[in-house]
Amino acid sequence: MNMNELLMQERQSAISRKLQTHGRVLAATLAVEFGVSEDTVRRDLREMAAAGLCERVYGGALPVSSAGGSMKHRMGVASDRKRALALAAVSQIAPGSMVFFDAGSTNLAIAAALPPDMTLSAATNSPAIAAALIEKPAISVILIGGMIDRQVGGALGAKAMRDMETLSPDLCILGACGIDLATGVTTFGFEDAEFKRFATSRSRKVMVAVTSEKFGTAAPHAVLQVAHCECLVVERDVEPDVLAQYRDRGCRTIVAGEAA
Repeated sequence: MNMNELLMQERQSAISRKLQTHGRVLAATLAVEFGVSEDTVRRDLREMAAAGLCERVYGGALPVSSAGGSMKHRMGVASDRKRALALAAVSQIAPGSMVFFDAGSTNLAIAAALPPDMTLSAATNSPAIAAALIEKPAISVILIGGMIDRQVGGALGAKAMRDMETLSPDLCILGACGIDLATGVTTFGFEDAEFKRFATSRSRKVMVAVTSEKFGTAAPHAVLQVAHCECLVVERDVEPDVLAQYRDRGCRTIVAGEAA
């Protein structure tokens, strides 16, 4: 059977393999390769997205981010790697500044890695992060309140938004479920995305620390374009040409283990 005769299931299996191997796929390229119309490929991608097999983006699709699960689950995943990211991220935090820590397991590692004598004003919507920050005697802590979302591990909704409105952080340390040059930072929850967008709008600068598997992946809800992320903290195995593309968008990159 040649590519022109592929059945829908076979096309979608082939698309899944390409997503795993290459990351982003383009509808126009797939249409030529499979010998079908772009409308047919777009229909395949819509069906795959509905089944949770990919995330639709303009012109094609991305792999689904693997960063789902509860906060408790995420805290136990790649903990050593998150500690390395945390040390690099801490080097970018100015003593005496006001920092908002968005809920997230990597951001919890950053909070835990802060030096005990570092003077800082910190705010967070995450009880776990607040508990880590309160152990640092030189840090004043503001806990943003409201209904706690167990998946996110932080407060979301109207009360959290009102609390955030009273703050003007120098830096927002933003949690991310996926990050891509085209789609930017994305997350799984609608309310989480809404709160994250508002938190970034209240902050002078935004920093994101991400493990390597989040690159080139997407979650359903958009948060922030790469151009609006002042600093991106990454692991050593991210390809230099990939990082160069982020820098071209105005995003400063810090590699864990190499930060000054």
